[in-house]
Amino acid sequence: MTVTDSSASNGPAPAPEEVGAMYDRFGDLLAMVLGSSALHVGMFVPHGERTGVTSLLGLSDLAQDRQTDYLADILADGLPPDARLLDIGCGTGGPAIRLAQRTGGRVTGITVSNEQLARCEERLSATTGLGDRVDYTYGNVMQLGYADNSFDAAWSIDCFAHLSDRPAGLREALRVLRPGGHLLMTEFTRRGATVPPETQAFTQLWTSPPPTTFATLSGEVEEAGFRIARIQNMTSNIALCGELMYVLYKEQRDAIEQRFGKEATAHTDPLMEPFRTYCRHHVDYYLLLLGKPES
Repeated sequence: MTVTDSSASNGPAPAPEEVGAMYDRFGDLLAMVLGSSALHVGMFVPHGERTGVTSLLGLSDLAQDRQTDYLADILADGLPPDARLLDIGCGTGGPAIRLAQRTGGRVTGITVSNEQLARCEERLSATTGLGDRVDYTYGNVMQLGYADNSFDAAWSIDCFAHLSDRPAGLREALRVLRPGGHLLMTEFTRRGATVPPETQAFTQLWTSPPPTTFATLSGEVEEAGFRIARIQNMTSNIALCGELMYVLYKEQRDAIEQRFGKEATAHTDPLMEPFRTYCRHHVDYYLLLLGKPES
């Protein structure tokens, strides 16, 4: 029995000359939308990892989980058993859970969003095996309600960018860490000359003050009393994040308008292009591992 593909009746298969002509004419166009390293599908999802990812939003989730696990493994190095950890700006709770799972520590997550706190509790209730090792509470890193030397380590993923007083946040983080403890943080810094519309688009969409230079950031870190143990430039990630947010906003715009109203899209529409440009050309993104001196 010969197996036939019924879809073949939809149209004739292209001749080799037609395939060649397409690449002759549109090869450079394909490189602009697919990449020029090779003209084939890339391994966006490594084998065995979340193979159900089939959308840009799913790919973004995967990238965030990879980032979380990568940072957790850095922070875990040298932690004591049953370490007490602080997640500054815990978002909707996922990173705190992954941090507890990968380190075996007890994690307290803080956020200034009541809606995020509700999402944190929902996420935690759906997770098994953590017992009482993760908790969440309302908290502001610039005014932490914890005693001195309360935590063995802390991290803050993209939270310090929101702060109106970053030095105050750094001093508070230092205060609640035990001597010899570490703060792992990620932060945006400004690169090159910028124009106001691009800067304003970034600060409005990120709800943040304008990024400072890296020299300003490192100066504030040292003035707060931290010693820099590690610096890693991860700028390519914010550039790709800006591209992804731009594309996904365009793709999801109708759904966004239906859920949040026309006023929200009218506000956001003119910000997306300058935000994308700012992320591409003017934002650097750093991982900093900071140590509190032993004495």
